[in-house]
Amino acid sequence: MSTSALLSLLKTALPLIQAPMAGAQGSRLAAAVSQAGALGSLPAALLPPDALRAELQRLQATGLPYNVNFFCHTPPVSDPARDAAWRTRLSHRFDAEFGTDLRHAPGGAGRLPFSAEAAQLLAEFRPPVVSFHFGLPTPALLQSVKDWGAVVMSSATTVEEARWLQAHGADVVIAQGLEAGGHRGHFLDDDLTRQLGLMALLPQVVDAVTVPVVATGGIADARGVRAAMALGASGVQVGTAYLLCDEADTSAVHRRALAGPEAAHTALTNVFTGRPARGVLNRAMREMGPLADDAPRFPLATSALAPLRAEAEARDSGDFSPLWAGQAAGLARPKTAAALTRALAAGLA
Repeated sequence: MSTSALLSLLKTALPLIQAPMAGAQGSRLAAAVSQAGALGSLPAALLPPDALRAELQRLQATGLPYNVNFFCHTPPVSDPARDAAWRTRLSHRFDAEFGTDLRHAPGGAGRLPFSAEAAQLLAEFRPPVVSFHFGLPTPALLQSVKDWGAVVMSSATTVEEARWLQAHGADVVIAQGLEAGGHRGHFLDDDLTRQLGLMALLPQVVDAVTVPVVATGGIADARGVRAAMALGASGVQVGTAYLLCDEADTSAVHRRALAGPEAAHTALTNVFTGRPARGVLNRAMREMGPLADDAPRFPLATSALAPLRAEAEARDSGDFSPLWAGQAAGLARPKTAAALTRALAAGLA
């Protein structure tokens, strides 16, 4: 599928998408990217209804295309014994050092899947593009999004997932390579050995589906954009490089990690949320994982580490923070979103 087909769907000047990055950005970054001619994205997985409404109002006021992103995971069945064992392990290791009481840390899911309530709120704004992570919502919820004419995108980490997404209503497939920062988008199979690097995954997905394919994972400059387009991508999605932009809400400890030598070492970990996600290697990942068989199921692991993260960040440390980053993080540089978008677009020529 050609780039022109993607541009026709997105109604943008450039076939570039800013990846939605929950907890590190909001409408300010998304609007700046859209104003630069690409597609800005708003992550909604962590936003309660009032906050989501306020962010949508800001994006709607620009009059430009934008994307709203949701998770569509199935909430796990509560497992009190597993949760208690994990908190006890954390408590024994860190409470004395940090003065925390991790066994009794407040619980909570942290991230909610797309719901009928979210769909109803979205219908008031009719965002032109809605994207999903971890598959697609139920057919009824998906149809509610399509009813106002939204373009639907979702991530695939395997060829099988790409075919499934097309068959179940996705208008655009995002081929997510193993290099990508943040959560793996897998949903048919959680076996990480099945997930390919972008250069292997992308051409196979392009061959397997007839909808536009957007490449993401390990792309941070014009060279990566050029390589993805040469492999048949209709467009490119970039995340980590935007985390150092002026308009991002990236925390101080996260920015420092991305700008420092430690950004050269990222790893997949489940200790922060219960689901594999790529971030800069830090103490929590080294001492509790990186992949821990006993971590609570996604997204229940988030609350267990929250007090420890807060205490460490108060000491100006990112040792217990999810420092999400892709494998090309070392190429990221501080700049405005417009400047980065222009730099990426040079790879389209």
